[in-house]
Amino acid sequence: MAEFGDLLCALGECGLYQKLLTLLLSLPLLLNPFQMVGQVFMVVNVPHHCDTSWIRAVGPNLTEEEQLNLTLPRGTDGEFEQCSMYSPVDWDLQSIVAYGLNDTEKCINGWVYPSDQPPSLLTEFDLVCDRMVLNDVSQSIYMAGLLIGAMGFGMLSDRIGRRPVFLICIFLQSVFGLGTAFVPHFYVYMAFRCVVGAAVSGIMITVVSLITEWVGVAYRTKALLMTHTAFAIGQMMVAGLSYGIRNWRLLEIVGSAPMFALFFFIWVLPESARWLVTKGRIEEAKKVLQKAAAINKRSLPPELLEQLKPEKEVKSGSFLDLFRKNLRKVTLIMSCVWFADSIVYYGLSLSVTDFGMDIYLTQLAFGAVELPARISCIFLLDWFGRKKVQGILLLLSGVLCLILTGIPEDQPMATTVLAIIGKFTSTAAFSTSYVYAAEVFPTILRQTGVGLCSTMARVAGILAPLIIPLDQYHRAIPMAIFGSIPVVVALFCILLPETRGTDLADDTGNDQPPAQEQKTEEFL
Repeated sequence: MAEFGDLLCALGECGLYQKLLTLLLSLPLLLNPFQMVGQVFMVVNVPHHCDTSWIRAVGPNLTEEEQLNLTLPRGTDGEFEQCSMYSPVDWDLQSIVAYGLNDTEKCINGWVYPSDQPPSLLTEFDLVCDRMVLNDVSQSIYMAGLLIGAMGFGMLSDRIGRRPVFLICIFLQSVFGLGTAFVPHFYVYMAFRCVVGAAVSGIMITVVSLITEWVGVAYRTKALLMTHTAFAIGQMMVAGLSYGIRNWRLLEIVGSAPMFALFFFIWVLPESARWLVTKGRIEEAKKVLQKAAAINKRSLPPELLEQLKPEKEVKSGSFLDLFRKNLRKVTLIMSCVWFADSIVYYGLSLSVTDFGMDIYLTQLAFGAVELPARISCIFLLDWFGRKKVQGILLLLSGVLCLILTGIPEDQPMATTVLAIIGKFTSTAAFSTSYVYAAEVFPTILRQTGVGLCSTMARVAGILAPLIIPLDQYHRAIPMAIFGSIPVVVALFCILLPETRGTDLADDTGNDQPPAQEQKTEEFL
C-alpha cells in the first residue's frame, strides 16, 4: 500500500530499528539447527548383539566369550551377527556344547551394548536391526511437523498477527524441546519432535514476514540473508555441543533450554505495522511507527500519519490463481525448485554419518561452509541475476551428489570434500529460492505462492530421511536420487522470468516488462 510505503521511507527503510530487529530475529535461528540435525549425534552406531542371557540358567559359570560362542552365529567376516541369535533350547549345558545350536532367529530379548557407552537414543530405545528404520521415521515426522507449522502458523499469522504467533512458537519449542529430554518411550519422543518441528517452521515464517514488512524493498534480500547466517553459525555450534556432550538427554536439555531465554521477546518484539494497518488498527500502527522513527532518529510528518489508513479496495487472489495462464508455469517450476532444494539439502545434512570421516568434524565443516554460502548469495544475486544463480547452483548440487555415487568407500576424504562442496551449493540454492519466490509471485498471491513452495520443500524433507536407508540395497541409491532430482529441475529454471532489478508485480494481469529499480545504498 502506497501510504505505508511513504511512511517506511520517512522513518528509514533500514535504519537502526530495522537492524536491531534483524539481529533480534536471528537469535532463534541460532538455536534451530540443533532441532534439525541434533538427532544425528544421538543415534551414533555402536557394536551390539542379541541378549542371550537365557543360557546363564544352565551355564552360570560361562565366561562372556564362551556364552557368545555358544549362542551367536558368525557372519562371513568372522564377526558375531548383530541381529540374529541361535534359538534357545531346553537342553543342559553339556548337550549344547556337544551338539551345538543350528536354528537361528531374530533377537527376542533385546540387545546388549558396550557398558562404557554413554546413553544414546540408539541404546536406550534399541534403534538397531529391524528397529533401525524408526530413526529415519522420526526424522520424517519432524519434517512433517515443519509442514504442519508452515500451513497452520502461516494462516494463523495472517489472522492474529506475526507477534503472537512468534511468541506461541517460542513457547512450544521451549517446552516440547526440553520435554523431549524426559520422554519414557520413543513414540512419545517422535510426537514431541513433531510439535517442535511445527514451532520451528512457525518461527521461520514469522521471521520472514516481519523482516519483509519492516525493511524497505531495496534491503529485504540482504536483511533476510543476514538472518540465514545465524542458522549457519548454529550449525557449527551443534558440532561442538554434541562433541562435548555424549549423553543424549543432557544434550537435548542443553540444546533446547536456551530457548527459554528468548521469552524477553514478550516485551521487545514489535508487531508488523503493515499488518496492523491492513487490519484497521491504525492507532496501534502509529505508535509502533513512531517508536521506530525515534530509534532511527527520524521524525514522521504528522500529516503523513493522518493519511495512514487501510486501502478501501484491496485486490484479492485465490489459490487457484496460481495455476491460471499467467502464473501456471512459474508456480509449477518454483514448486519443483523448492522440492529439489530441500531434498538435496536435507539429504546431505542427514547423511553426515555416511561419509567415512569423523561426524563431528564433518558437521563443523557443513556448518562452516553454510556461512559463506549464504553471504555469497547477496552478491551472486546482484551480479548474475536470480534465474542463472538458481539454475547453476541446483545443477552443481545435483552433479556433486551424482559424483559421490562413484567414489569408492575407502576414499572418505574425497567423499567428505565433495559432500562439503555440495552442502555449499545446496545451501546457496535454498537461500536463493527464498529471495526468488518472494519476487516472482505478485503481491496479491505472494504469501500463497511462497506457502505452496514451502509445502513442497517440507514434502521433500519428509522423504529425504526415508530415502537414506535405501543404501542397504546399494550404497549409491540415496545419492543418485538426491543428485538426479536437482539436475532435472535445474534445466527447467531456464523457463523462469528474471526478477533482478525489477519492480515487484502487484497482480496477475500485468504482462508488461517491469520497470527497473533505482540503485540503492548498501545495507550496512
